[in-house]
Amino acid sequence: MVLKKVMQKAKQDVVLTAAWVLAVGSAFLIPPDQQYIEYLDGKTLGLLFCLMTIMGGLQNLGFFTRIGSRFIRCVKSTVSLSASLIFLCFFSSMVITNDVALITFVPFTMVILSMVEKKEYMVPIVTMQTIAANLGSMVTPIGNPQNLYLYSRMDLGLFPFMGIMLPYAVVTGGMLALFLAMQKKEKIRHVEVVLQEQIRKPAKEWMYGGLFLLSVGVIAGVLPISAVFVITVLVTACFDRTAFRKVDYGLLLTFIGFFIFIGNMKRIPQFSSLLSSFLQGNEVVTAVLTSQVISNVPSALLLSGFTDQTRELVIGTNLGGLGTLIASMASLISYKQVVREAPQQKGRYLAYFTGANLIFLAVLLGQYFLMNSIM
Repeated sequence: MVLKKVMQKAKQDVVLTAAWVLAVGSAFLIPPDQQYIEYLDGKTLGLLFCLMTIMGGLQNLGFFTRIGSRFIRCVKSTVSLSASLIFLCFFSSMVITNDVALITFVPFTMVILSMVEKKEYMVPIVTMQTIAANLGSMVTPIGNPQNLYLYSRMDLGLFPFMGIMLPYAVVTGGMLALFLAMQKKEKIRHVEVVLQEQIRKPAKEWMYGGLFLLSVGVIAGVLPISAVFVITVLVTACFDRTAFRKVDYGLLLTFIGFFIFIGNMKRIPQFSSLLSSFLQGNEVVTAVLTSQVISNVPSALLLSGFTDQTRELVIGTNLGGLGTLIASMASLISYKQVVREAPQQKGRYLAYFTGANLIFLAVLLGQYFLMNSIM
């Protein structure tokens, strides 16, 4: 029975399973010793846990859904509705992460489209929401896990880091606006969102806001992660333990598995020198290609162990979130919602999603090569 549950979990989270297969396999080459502890990036793991706890708590309070409902109260056409729903994901993902943005606003979108009897817009809107969340999140260190990890490895301040991906975000915003300009404009009846009855808890919202500022303090380098981690755990345990259920412990274990594998491989001179020489000058393209197969978070973890060109990895792994459905694991959130809501649309969604992603990827890669040639 236990083995059956383990196998079922392994099938559900292939990336987690792959990380630990690689970690265990590498342990036969480099037996466990004291250096294993040094492999782990405690700051990244601690910050990920804190941010996931905080965002999970705010999500439980319905905080993000209330914000979203205010944005669409004045919409009068399908274009303005689409713009509100898509750019909600684009801008919110910069702060609440791409995963939380999609978990919150994709189901919200489906409810709204049903209310205004425009469910035929579901596939294009959800596709663009997914692209918007994946590309909006690339601007900030806290927008997605790979940024948080790579930022911790760079000797850069917050704003210089944001400057790396900001030009790509501007082009993304323009492409999303172009998509909206090409849509047929149809009038819709007034949308008045009736949220699920939920008692507001301002004190908890302020609590999580304070904890979030502490996490930002760690990112800015003015607070130690150890203190912020302890404060976040103690405060949440005392006032809102349900937030711990929202933490993606599988993601944390995936990080640990890859940290062990990368640490071991770096101790094998032949492998380390071979991969390092292959990556030299090809970091962005390699990151984009590997992301299509193993997704961009593992790609960032893997490649960072063999190159010091972290800036290029930031660009490559963020752009690499475009393309296949698994290029960014956050994209699976939208896909599962579409399959659950309208299983007959699964094929159409996959085709539309892949085509749109490839267009965005081609344009942004072209932008990278153009900017690189000028510089």
